[in-house]
Parts: sequence; C-alpha cells; structure tokens
Amino acid sequence: MRGQFLDLMAAADYLGPGAVEIDRYQTEIFDIVRRRGVFGQRIKQVPATGHPSRFFEETAIPAPTAAQAFVDPRNITTAAQVPTRIDMSVPLKALVSQLNYNLFDLEVTSQQSQFAYLQAKDLADAVDGLLRTHDVALWNGTDTSLLSPMTPQYFGVIGQIEGAQNPQTVTVAKSSGNIVQTIKTAVAQMVSNALYQIRPTAIYANPMLLDLIDQEMKSQFNVVLNTVEVTGGFRVKALSTQAGDLPLIPEWALGYTGTLGSGAVLPAYIVSEDLIEYHWLTDPNPRVFKLGLPSALTQQMVVVKFGAPVVKLPNYAHYEVKVTD
Repeated sequence: MRGQFLDLMAAADYLGPGAVEIDRYQTEIFDIVRRRGVFGQRIKQVPATGHPSRFFEETAIPAPTAAQAFVDPRNITTAAQVPTRIDMSVPLKALVSQLNYNLFDLEVTSQQSQFAYLQAKDLADAVDGLLRTHDVALWNGTDTSLLSPMTPQYFGVIGQIEGAQNPQTVTVAKSSGNIVQTIKTAVAQMVSNALYQIRPTAIYANPMLLDLIDQEMKSQFNVVLNTVEVTGGFRVKALSTQAGDLPLIPEWALGYTGTLGSGAVLPAYIVSEDLIEYHWLTDPNPRVFKLGLPSALTQQMVVVKFGAPVVKLPNYAHYEVKVTD
C-alpha cells in the first residue's frame, strides 16, 4: 500500500512574496438560535410534594343560602355548612439530554486556542436545548390525563384547558372584525365569575394572530397599543380589558393549523398565570451530571430535569379563543 502525500499549498488561501494567507475565523460563533420561551419563565415554580405531586382544591366555601342565613332574631336556628374540597395530583415527568466530548478533539481545540470557550458553550447550549423542548411541551405535551398518564410527555397546558369539564372556548372569524371585542368579552366573563375570584394576567398567541389584532385595531380604531415589560427587558403590546392592561405575548410554541388567508385556525389563550404551576423535583433548573470516562475516553455529560405542569381551575381561570382566517 502506497502512502499519499498532499500538497501543503492546499492548506493556504494564497502563497506569494511576503504573504502566506491561511484560514482564520472569528473567535465568536454567530448564534441567534431560538432558545427559551416566555411562558415557562412566568408561571409559578413550586417544589413537588412527591410522585405524584398532590394538592387540594377548594371548590366551594361553607356559605348558607339566603333562606338558611336569614332567620327570626327571636328564634335563631342554624344549618351546618361544610366546605367542598377535592384532592388533585400531578405525575412527574423526566427530560434528559446527553452530550459527548471526545478526548482527542478536546485536546486539539485546546491546543489551537481559537475556540477555547467551545466546551462550555456546547454544554450551555445542551441545557438551553432541553429547556426549549420543555417550553414547547408545556403547551403541546401529548399526555391526556393527570390521573392516568398515557405518554412520557407532559400533559400540556392546551390539553388541560381544552380537556376541562366545561372548557371556556369561543371561535371568531377574522372577517367579522370582532377579534379584539371577542377577547375583551371573554376577559369580562372571566372577571364576572361569581364563584371564583378570577384575575387573568396575560394573553398568549402566535405572532401571526397578534399581527391580525394589530391590523384590526389600526383599521377600525386607528389605535396603536401601548407596550409593557413582561420579563427581562422583553416588552410586548398590551390590550385594555376589564382585568386591566393584559400583555399580548407572542408565543412561537403556539402553532396554528391550515393556511393563512385560506381557512387557518389561530388560537389565543387568556390565562391566569398564578394558577398554572410547574411542580419540580430537587431543582427547578436542569442539572448536569458528568459520567466517568468509558473505554472510548469520551466525557459524557447528561442533562436531567424532573417535573410537570398543572393548570388549576382550567374550566374557569383560563379561556381559549380561536380565530379563523
């Protein structure tokens, strides 16, 4: 077998008098890849009580009827009342991701010193990648029950809202010009609930639906919406409602079906974020474990996160609005 030799000139861009030009790169890698969503950073993070994580929900206070409460002051009679409570549970789920570092490649990169930060960046990206999957599953997880889990994924917030006993949902056509009014009326219905003290805090929708709202406000009322800060310097537009100015948060994880302008269905969710919880085990953030070197001398880094979301009072505290385009 004969060895093959390569011309070293092939490694240079140009060789000439007083000049040897070789490949060099910027030391920073251009990176605007989408990572975390806003929703997962705004809902409540609470430690799980176990597996499953359990809590009680009070559905009624001990309130007598008018006939029971108002009596003859000279002949007082009473009727015993009891509160109504139900026990609830949330099964915890596991998310994992693995990253392998080859010893040889690590040492070559270290000796070159051009991308010295790359190992740390790749590990941070692996954590962000797991959180991105987590953020998508918060809305769209495929499980269908909190009592009898059917898949390893979360029971997504959309599924919990739509699967409520009496879900609050309404459909409005873009052509009616009533998208904003439909959302405002839905918020008013939530706030006027006589059984529960409902206070919606945000409206999440795909950016394309929020664009339709902007167009409607501009064309009908010649109004440009104010902006509010929702997290970490991120500002969004706000809609004035009976619950105050609610932020219209563009959520890329909320998709839509169909083709825009030809029968598309775009959902928006009016949510009470205080009543959406993520029950975490050990730590609300992903944890990184470094495994021992196997025979291949690769460093194995495993990212792990345990927990699950739960939507409390899904049939009163949250509302689904579907817009057909």
